Amino acid sequence: MKFLDEIDIKGKTLFIRVDFNVPLDQNRNITDDTRIRAVLPTINYCLEGDAKVVLASHLGRPKGQKVEAFSLAPVARRLAYRLHKNVKLAPDCIGPEVEQLKAEMKPGDVLLLENLRYHPEEEKNDQDFARELMKGIDVYVDDAFAVAHRAHASVEAVTHFAPICVGGFLMRDEVHYFHRAMEDPARPLAALIGGAKISGKLTALKNLLQHVDKMIIGGAMANTFLKAMGYEVGKSLVEDSLLDAAKETMAEALQRNVKFYLPVDCVVADRLDKQAETKIIPVQEVPKDWLIADIGPATVTLFGEALQNAKTIVWNGPMGAFEYDAFSRGTMAMVQKVADSYALTIVGGGDTDVALHKAGDFQKFSYVSTGGGAFIELLEGKKLPGILALEAWSERNQDG
Repeated sequence: MKFLDEIDIKGKTLFIRVDFNVPLDQNRNITDDTRIRAVLPTINYCLEGDAKVVLASHLGRPKGQKVEAFSLAPVARRLAYRLHKNVKLAPDCIGPEVEQLKAEMKPGDVLLLENLRYHPEEEKNDQDFARELMKGIDVYVDDAFAVAHRAHASVEAVTHFAPICVGGFLMRDEVHYFHRAMEDPARPLAALIGGAKISGKLTALKNLLQHVDKMIIGGAMANTFLKAMGYEVGKSLVEDSLLDAAKETMAEALQRNVKFYLPVDCVVADRLDKQAETKIIPVQEVPKDWLIADIGPATVTLFGEALQNAKTIVWNGPMGAFEYDAFSRGTMAMVQKVADSYALTIVGGGDTDVALHKAGDFQKFSYVSTGGGAFIELLEGKKLPGILALEAWSERNQDG
């Protein structure tokens, strides 16, 4: 695909698809603007290049209705603060009023369109809606990796109606680092996979086994593997329907000579609650009425030693229920271990991202992906619609 700095943008009107789906508190204040800050290099490059910048994003799930709680107004205010300039919020993302606002723009202006998902056509990848979005637009820039796995109108269909289609700098970084991690890694390559459910990551695990030298499993998904090995896991979260799949995954790891690591001790609790009674025990000794809530200190040591000689580490998913302080130690310790490693460290997934911020070690990682679902689909070996659309446009316009 082509990227933003390969084309002339002076005086042109650019439609930049970004992901401003940021978390808000009850008073609609932004609690984390990482996704806004991630696209500032792209926006600033366009402004310095005398382009007119039209930004488009979704926020939440308004389900095709205009819902005030999902307005991008808080985003417009935060973006204005980050850019040190006025950001005008359009009343909608299509329509005569929006077209008028686009026509009145001057180089260096920034217009933020209202929530794309106020229109059901966005998620239906509707051609007519995409055509409306591209009215008055000279260049389409996709800088929203986090929605690249969605074949939505502002991601896929628009590439059939924009004169020029390119990727932004965030998209380029995401593709570049993923390529370095999975297609041409410095070895040993280790995958550290956590989170709650094996079902959402089974395809990713199977694909990863074809690439990695070491597979390290933590979080609640490790429970399914432990039970598959015959261990008592008490009331822990387990996916009984996937016990055979877990056995097959371990057998394939053995067959491929991939070193496979599971927890050797754990923090158990009588219930998942901040007032719960807890204790640290070997995984062989989980009481029937208790549940596993975090990895234990011996596991942290084991995982840390397994990662010690790694040259590339890919991490997705926390090691326990880290939203509870009592069960956050394992995840926080692994943040430290990975952060202090000499490896290229690539992290993907919203929960893991939160853990990095919580530990204060975000800056120590080589790259933190903005995409949860998109990152997982890449780990699964899938082609993302957003990336395929840009590649297809480039193929159609090779002579341009």
